Amino acid sequence: MSKPIRSFIAFDIEEERVIQKLVQAQRELVLTQAHLKIVRPENIHVTIRFLGNISEGIVDKIYEKMKEIAWKPFEFQIQGLGVFPHLRYPRVVWAGIRQGAEQLRTIFSRLEPNLRKLGFAPDPKGFSPHITIARVKSGRNKAELAKKILELTEYEFGMVKARCLRLKQSTLTPNGPVYSTLREYCPQE
Repeated sequence: MSKPIRSFIAFDIEEERVIQKLVQAQRELVLTQAHLKIVRPENIHVTIRFLGNISEGIVDKIYEKMKEIAWKPFEFQIQGLGVFPHLRYPRVVWAGIRQGAEQLRTIFSRLEPNLRKLGFAPDPKGFSPHITIARVKSGRNKAELAKKILELTEYEFGMVKARCLRLKQSTLTPNGPVYSTLREYCPQE
């Protein structure tokens, strides 16, 4: 019996200038001295669908379902910071997606019924286009954190090209998760 694979479907952020701007925003958040777990630059991505633990035997089936959805590479704009669930009780700090968010929603909505055919339950959270850049670990200095996030609600990180939809593995380690690509689908432009 093979070990379960913790997995998700995502678009990686591959534009170095955008990653550097996201890292700069993370540095500003750290300066608030809030209790944060920062997402490492190589792990920055847009999750389309978290799958949880899957078996090795279903990887190719998920990949086939990924290839069935019709889309062409497109650009999306990363702009502004926000939090889930709300500023009074922040758990996740995210960078927002403006232009291109509708294409991301369309990919999610086309993928969802395909995944149900494989036995996945509907995603209980639905889909909200965003990029997680930090997780809030406690309420320490949350007022300062909220103030900084409000200062950056319109900050422009840049445009990113969504080229390849990837099925990713998340291996949890003491130093944080390590992501690797199991399969990728890159349609022609």
